[in-house]
Amino acid sequence: MAVRVLFLGPLRDMAGMAETELPAPLNWDGLLAAVPSEVAEQLRESQVHVACAGKVLTDKTTLAAQDGDEVALLPPVSGG
Repeated sequence: MAVRVLFLGPLRDMAGMAETELPAPLNWDGLLAAVPSEVAEQLRESQVHVACAGKVLTDKTTLAAQDGDEVALLPPVSGG
């Protein structure tokens, strides 16, 4: 019973890993408690988004990942 969490872009460098597995079910508070503090700080920023089971959450604090879900932590996108 696990949720796969993917750290993308600069969040990967902050976490020191590309992904991890956390116990299911996983909510917003559980996610913040489980990731490194530097990543948790970034997740609180409005520019960082969270996707669960392939869908970007409009309100990431409503995260409710279940067993087998994949949660992607999406840093701000920049480009030219």
